[in-house]
Amino acid sequence: MIKLKQILNKGLEQTASLFTPITVAYHWVHQAAEILDNETGLDAIEVKRSFQTLIDLMSHKKYEAGTLEPGISHFLKITRSYWSGLFHCYDVQGLPRTNNDLEQAFGVLRHHQRRCTGRQVASSSVVIRGTVQLASAIATAIHSFTSQDLAQVCVQTWQQLHSDLRQHQLTRIEQLRFRRNPQAYLTTLEKLLV
Repeated sequence: MIKLKQILNKGLEQTASLFTPITVAYHWVHQAAEILDNETGLDAIEVKRSFQTLIDLMSHKKYEAGTLEPGISHFLKITRSYWSGLFHCYDVQGLPRTNNDLEQAFGVLRHHQRRCTGRQVASSSVVIRGTVQLASAIATAIHSFTSQDLAQVCVQTWQQLHSDLRQHQLTRIEQLRFRRNPQAYLTTLEKLLV
């Protein structure tokens, strides 16, 4: 037992310099997780400000991470690429925060569609109207809407959304026609062009 303790102590002494980068990187990542967990209930602007302060600190002191500096640089690069959509969940109650939570929301939508239609796979309408269906499914899970709520909807916004969905549907129909018979589709386009 004493010999084992001596071996462990010797090993820890010889590798002590390797622990400094791990300690620094762990502290930063742990602090980032605490900020994003937002147990204090800050709004999106305050969370964004706190996270930006941490990101600035990591950017200026990433050399302190030693051999883990490439990992910190990668973390900063990925964070910048996701920055625009990272904080919406703090403003919108019930909006999924993580990819896993978001995937679960999609799964619930697919499950309900399969149960309603009796199909074993999701219908193609998810591709065409999925953005509206998912938003509706999440919104109705959070809040029950009355006829008065629906009457307050801006008609122009609804018409624009309806038009966008219709255009997306027409595009899908054209793609289907092309896949079924590419030669006939291209011949028809040529005739229209000439």
